[in-house]
Amino acid sequence: MWAPIGQQACVPIVGTHDRRFLTGVLNIKTGDYLDAVSTAFHQDQFQDLLRRIRWHWRGWRIVLFVDRNTAHTAQASRRLARSFKIQLRWLPKACSELNLMDHLWRHVKDDVTANEPTPNVDETVRRAQRYVHSLTPQERLRKAGALSDDFWLADVLT
Repeated sequence: MWAPIGQQACVPIVGTHDRRFLTGVLNIKTGDYLDAVSTAFHQDQFQDLLRRIRWHWRGWRIVLFVDRNTAHTAQASRRLARSFKIQLRWLPKACSELNLMDHLWRHVKDDVTANEPTPNVDETVRRAQRYVHSLTPQERLRKAGALSDDFWLADVLT
């Protein structure tokens, strides 16, 4: 913010430092997508997401690649995943390039939230969700990098 010399600059303060956690799960075979929004992300929210994943992909063999967030590594979360026959696989630390959702979120940031103010955090999250859901499954996979020739799980898709 600038102001003429000797004059007080009026700096508007916006927002209330609200936070939302938008968590997404992408099926690398079909491009199907599931998301969840919460005001916090602890093991309870992750366990709710595990329940939704199992319900959404009933009958599927599920391998979920996750980082080492404490919500993911909590004993109760790991037990619940085992009970749902969801295999948790740990992504290496500091290797966000392996996380497909990070690639997809980058497009959300670039195409939805960059350079355009939104009235509040809830509206921003709704716009992000609408964007990802409006993509075709093929577009989701492309933007996430799953269709790349050097995708690290390419042999799973064949």
